[in-house]
Amino acid sequence: MNIVTIHNLKKYFGKTPYQVKAIDNINLSIEKNKFTAIIGASGSGKTTLFNMIGGLYQPTEGTVIVDNTNLAKLTEEQLTIFRRRKVGFVFQDYNLIPELTIQENILFPLSLDNSRPDKAFFTEIVTALGLDDKLDKFPYMLSGGSQQCTAIARALIKKPAIILADEPTGSFDAKTSQNVMGLLKMTTETFHQTLIMITHNLELSQLADYVVCLQDGHII
Repeated sequence: MNIVTIHNLKKYFGKTPYQVKAIDNINLSIEKNKFTAIIGASGSGKTTLFNMIGGLYQPTEGTVIVDNTNLAKLTEEQLTIFRRRKVGFVFQDYNLIPELTIQENILFPLSLDNSRPDKAFFTEIVTALGLDDKLDKFPYMLSGGSQQCTAIARALIKKPAIILADEPTGSFDAKTSQNVMGLLKMTTETFHQTLIMITHNLELSQLADYVVCLQDGHII
């Protein structure tokens, strides 16, 4: 079963003769509960594709359907709600709120919707990610790896349709990168999540179930 279906997708920036075809007629399906890596050099279009799946960009042409929702038909307000409820983002720089504890950072997405946390699920996540003894600490008190684990837990807590990870190991050394990737893969399998990651690291992409390679806005 596919969680993402992309049909004849185009995303152009600017106008002729300076128009940039960041995504140029892509067709792609991403399977539910699997780990898909999107790879490519700088300027290949992978970040644009990532942002379109996450509802951050609207297409110039074509469709992006995520969890049976056609993103092109949503208003800006509806897209905001879609992202909040359906997408878990994991960024390279963590984007944690320094004034909040680790527990508060993890639960923050739920507070935006006035939702109550699933306590058993919360306990399962923080235990799996090794955060159960760090919940009352603040982000600056944790290592980079633990901060990234907090970002992963925050993405998981609302049980999103998809998790989008943007170069999640870009600032780590090789050993820490392998550890974080192992955790991402483990959480995908344990919590039956769909993970889509963009990376330029070919070695790390081999941990994925599927690899999509972009070049000049095309899948190759």
